[in-house]
Amino acid sequence: MFAKSKAALLGVLFLAGVSAPAAAADLYEPPVVPAPAYQPVETGGWYIRGDVDYHWSKMRGANYITYGAPCGVGCTPGNDFDSTKLKGSWSLGLGAGYKINSYLRTDLTADYWFKSDFTGKSSSAGPCGGGAGPCSSVDKSSMSALLLLANAYVDLGTWHGVTPYLGAGIGGAHIKWDDFHGTDSSGGVSVEDGTSDWRFAYALMAGASYCLTHNLDLDIGYRFTHIQGGKIFKYTASSNVGPGFDKGMNVHEVRAGLRYNFGGSDRSGCGEQVAYMAPEPAPVYK
Repeated sequence: MFAKSKAALLGVLFLAGVSAPAAAADLYEPPVVPAPAYQPVETGGWYIRGDVDYHWSKMRGANYITYGAPCGVGCTPGNDFDSTKLKGSWSLGLGAGYKINSYLRTDLTADYWFKSDFTGKSSSAGPCGGGAGPCSSVDKSSMSALLLLANAYVDLGTWHGVTPYLGAGIGGAHIKWDDFHGTDSSGGVSVEDGTSDWRFAYALMAGASYCLTHNLDLDIGYRFTHIQGGKIFKYTASSNVGPGFDKGMNVHEVRAGLRYNFGGSDRSGCGEQVAYMAPEPAPVYK
């Protein structure tokens, strides 16, 4: 009896062992796919830049000093230019900077402003050159400059490769004036020696960059620069005139340039994010 029970038990166990793999083969377990993980692009790194711009300046006024014997009613030791005008001109710039993260970068820039022609008109109730008053004169010169700025920018995000930004800079401008050639209403001619000096300057910027390649950005923007006043010409003994001073100038610039980014990922110039794709799961057969 015991032998029969033992044989029956072994038979049941044998059948269970044979049928278990078949049953397991019929069960399907869906693969576990991890959620996509996004890896931020390395956006930091050094860059260099080159820019070209067209600028036009507005002087806030200018004056000069006259000396010598009284020149008649209305003639005073100090005279303001009735009007001043600086024509527009071009400039070229170079710079180097560092992109701290996706939203903040900073750079140092140097821009050379080519000569802008200057015309200043002045008048006086007194005579000039021994003639009858009132006297008027026109002075002509030209101005060039070297502008050095330390700048910081906030990038406002990237859409389809376009990154708008705001910025500000602080530094100095080396202003150089050519000689002033004046002609008065009596036909008299005078020449005052131009000067050069360093002045405080600050700038405000707005613009947008566009990613051309993984390293190269096109940058187009506007910059407002204020330059402190200073001397424009020296004292001239022959005419007892000078020195002359301007009261500062506001400069408007339309700029375009290229920025070359070193390092970073293949999209460092765009600031985009690339999705991490999980490996394909092993196939499951049933």
